[in-house]
Amino acid sequence: MSLKRQNDILQVVRAKGSYSIAELASRLSVSTETIRRNIQPLIEDGTLLRFHGGIMIPEVAEEPPFQRRMHVNNEAKWAVATLVRDQVQDGDSLILDNGTTSAYLADALSSHSRLTVVTHSVQIAHRLASKNGNRVFMAGGELSGEDGSAMAPSTLDFIRQFQVRYAFISVGGITHAGELGDFHLFEAEFARVAMQQAQEAWVIADRTKFGREAPVKVCQLAAVDTLVSDAAPPPEFAARCRGAGVRILVPHEAGRSAAKDSAKAGKAST
Repeated sequence: MSLKRQNDILQVVRAKGSYSIAELASRLSVSTETIRRNIQPLIEDGTLLRFHGGIMIPEVAEEPPFQRRMHVNNEAKWAVATLVRDQVQDGDSLILDNGTTSAYLADALSSHSRLTVVTHSVQIAHRLASKNGNRVFMAGGELSGEDGSAMAPSTLDFIRQFQVRYAFISVGGITHAGELGDFHLFEAEFARVAMQQAQEAWVIADRTKFGREAPVKVCQLAAVDTLVSDAAPPPEFAARCRGAGVRILVPHEAGRSAAKDSAKAGKAST
């Protein structure tokens, strides 16, 4: 067993807080079986903790649940957030749910100004309130101790008072058949209401959500205008998006769109 490889594993996990086994194998260019063999002694002596599909440092496990989820797939979530950030303009209005990807988006929007933000998440409100002339409207209700979000029928009634340009929704799973789902009934209800109050409904989801089953249905693809991810979805699902008229925005596509816009601008100036 390689002590060097164990040290490499510790170094990268400590830098990020947590890693899935698959991500770690890709990062170190070894097989998942090799990773599992090398982490076992580190788990047994308490240096690392195992969670479903990955490992984390003990300090991360002691954090509140929302903060722990912020460490999972954080690079992918940030990639999604930066794509959306580049589409949002100063002065836009938006609804944000309480997902961790939405929290990354709120961080990414920190330099924007005059935004009107409607949310039921304390995490989101804290990130964007009192900055650059933003207006943040926080829905009330009983606060969840897990993630600091308001949950009550009055929360949905509050959201219905607004008409915004964008609703950004972070779902729990997207089936290959094109159904979007969540693991909590209220979050699915919130998502549906938010999408109804927006000119454009955007789903923000990293690649791990594709093919993932979630028990509570949010909506079908036809209710979505744009899907943003850190990587292209599976071909069959991408075909379903095209059939439903859903725009797909991933890093490569965003770069290609920017290049097209730049070329058009260049032609116009000649």
